[in-house]
Amino acid sequence: MTLREKIALFPHSPGVYRYYDAEGKVIYVGKAKDLHKRVAQYFVPPERLTAKTRILVSKIADAQYSVVDSEADALLLENNLIKQYKPRYNILLKDSKTYPWILVTGEEFPRVLLTRRIERTGGNRYFGPYSSVLHARALLEFFADVYPLRTCKLKITSEAILKKKFRPCLQFHIGRCKGCCIGGISKEEYNANITEIVHILSGRGGAVVQACREKMQQAAACLDFEEAQIYKDRMERIKSHYAKSVITSSADTDADVFSMVFSGGEAFGNFLRIRGGAIIQSLNLGFKSHIEESQESMLSAFIAEIESKFGALSKEVIVPFKPDVEIDGVEFRIPQRGDKLALLELSAKNAREFHFNTLKQQEHTDPDEFRAGVVEELRKALGMAVAPVHMECFDNSNIQGTNPVASCVVFRNAEPSKKDYRRFKIKTVIGANDFASMKEVVNRRYARMLEEAPDDLPQLVVIDGGKGQLDAAYQALAELGLTDKLTVVGLAKRLEEVIRVGDPYPLFIDRNSQALKVLQRIRDEAHRFGITFHRNLRSKGQIHSALRDIPGVGEKTEQRLLLHYGSVARIAAASREDLAALVGDGLAGKILESLGGND
Repeated sequence: MTLREKIALFPHSPGVYRYYDAEGKVIYVGKAKDLHKRVAQYFVPPERLTAKTRILVSKIADAQYSVVDSEADALLLENNLIKQYKPRYNILLKDSKTYPWILVTGEEFPRVLLTRRIERTGGNRYFGPYSSVLHARALLEFFADVYPLRTCKLKITSEAILKKKFRPCLQFHIGRCKGCCIGGISKEEYNANITEIVHILSGRGGAVVQACREKMQQAAACLDFEEAQIYKDRMERIKSHYAKSVITSSADTDADVFSMVFSGGEAFGNFLRIRGGAIIQSLNLGFKSHIEESQESMLSAFIAEIESKFGALSKEVIVPFKPDVEIDGVEFRIPQRGDKLALLELSAKNAREFHFNTLKQQEHTDPDEFRAGVVEELRKALGMAVAPVHMECFDNSNIQGTNPVASCVVFRNAEPSKKDYRRFKIKTVIGANDFASMKEVVNRRYARMLEEAPDDLPQLVVIDGGKGQLDAAYQALAELGLTDKLTVVGLAKRLEEVIRVGDPYPLFIDRNSQALKVLQRIRDEAHRFGITFHRNLRSKGQIHSALRDIPGVGEKTEQRLLLHYGSVARIAAASREDLAALVGDGLAGKILESLGGND
């Protein structure tokens, strides 16, 4: 039976399909609401597939499937199989580190500690994972301050206590442990403390505060004011701890929040679990796809990974857009206003920060891959067919029409190539006409490149300015027949909007994206380079107006005078005899007369 004949027999049922290569290795795992329809989408004429998907299909030698009861089951099975087989072409987790959990042991007198290994045996309960080990340790320190728990590894049982097998340690003597090993605290009272800790870790801190308030009032009613003070202090400590985490005005908000930032074939996600209006869990994860995956599919993969780590989802899940699966008992909500929109924006902010930090880390560890990613991100942002490995940017500079100049800076692989920078004096334009000056400079630049280096034309030309400057540059390129060979855009400074030829609407690129940052960087570099050139010309012009306009003073005479006196003002203050010793008596008189100096 051929592969196509085998696929034709796939059922119209939800499930998971697996593709194998010629060596029998799993190369792709996918989920489907309808296995037959989904798999058939891969085996269509090649021109209807993306380039990466064509490569995947060319390597498929066999296909298998597993039927499940629902889309949600398919999502979880897909996630488990991806972890098991690590297929080459699947969305894969970029961060494989083991996150810390808080463990409440299943012992008769439980301990609360930090762990990175999960062994769900003996009644152990795990809370987490925590993306920050500092956060997890801070929680443990908080519990140690509020609750007198044991930290020892002794196997304490009621029988061992009766036999007096143990002696109290230093923690007992300094008051940080009630000495359960010697019967200093009953099993019921000790486990009541553990129950409160579990409530706090589960996001039910409000119930713990209420219980402390009731116990405080009962103790006060019995005139046991010392006991009442203990519960009051505990209540205040818990409320203070919770005040640092509450982020919504509604204290009964229970939800899971997902957000993602996409960059090329990568995605950076943030997850928040909200209980009682407070964040009790937060996690950042990165994903990488080797074929063209939809954003909805990548969000589904993120949700499946979180469900495998944290257990069942909340009944309400807040997302920026709907995933490509439906889960029974779960409502996906896209908020438009209010507290839930604020939660989504907070999660999105965390995702952006995670993206930024990942890129900064990559910039240091693998700069070549980082720059390649920036170039690819810019290509997609501008909708270019080819990556802008070679970019050039033009900027005009003049003050009230004087000394009009222009600059051209060159970036290769998102980095300045200063040896290729060029500067221009405007030759054919009189006065301050930015549009005509831009057309002249662009024409001169690429007319010369067509003669000297036609194979080194840039893929992207950036114009510092708005629609007028962009149209002028485009006219110059059209006259040279280059409009089909390169992309030209304008970058307006006021709103950092990208202007494209023939498009009445500007393109706004995410302000936090590396694509916009590299455009801003090349624009700012062109401006700096042009301003420096213009400033030098103005300085030379000031010297020229003072000395070079004097009949008989040439370039060498000017240099000799400035080297000797240091400035035009000192030349004007010099005596005729001193000047005559340098340039002769006749010229000395002309200089002093022109500068208004002593004669």
